[in-house]
Parts: sequence; C-alpha cells; structure tokens
Amino acid sequence: MPKYYEFKVCGYYLYFTSHCLIECMHVHASDKRLSESGSAKFFVFNNGDTSVQDRSVLNDREVKKIQKFIKQHYQEMYLKWREYTDTGFYNG
Repeated sequence: MPKYYEFKVCGYYLYFTSHCLIECMHVHASDKRLSESGSAKFFVFNNGDTSVQDRSVLNDREVKKIQKFIKQHYQEMYLKWREYTDTGFYNG
C-alpha cells in the first residue's frame, strides 16, 4: 500500500491501495491495517477540498484535522498518486 507520508496524521496513516487506482484521487486513513476495509475514505477535489465517503471510526475532530492536512498538502500528495496512475482529481 503506497503511503502518502511515512508519518501519521492525527494518529492515522494516509495511503491508497492498488485496488483504488481505477477511481479518482482519494485518501484512506487508518491506524491499523493498510487496507480499504475499515478505513476512512476522503475523495479529493482539484482545489484540495475533500468529500468524506466513509468516516469509519474517525470522530468529527479527526475528520476536520485530516481534511485540513489534505487541503494543505494535496498537490504534493497528488504527485505521489500520479506515480501509480493517470487518474485525476474528483470532478463530480
């Protein structure tokens, strides 16, 4: 599972899986197994805003902190995503 960063954000790893690459850019967040199962999922728009598809065990405070982190770093994160696929940002 490619991680966007080696460190945790708000106690969670931010990553994507090889199964995800058919979709537009998104971020999974999990503190345990790096899989789609049981992880929160944030779709990323081309301006860095996110849409939460699944929040899993994250509380409101954690969701907001992760969304803020993604907003601040989405362009850098997109470069990592582009290493694996040419699928772009969420657009509707």
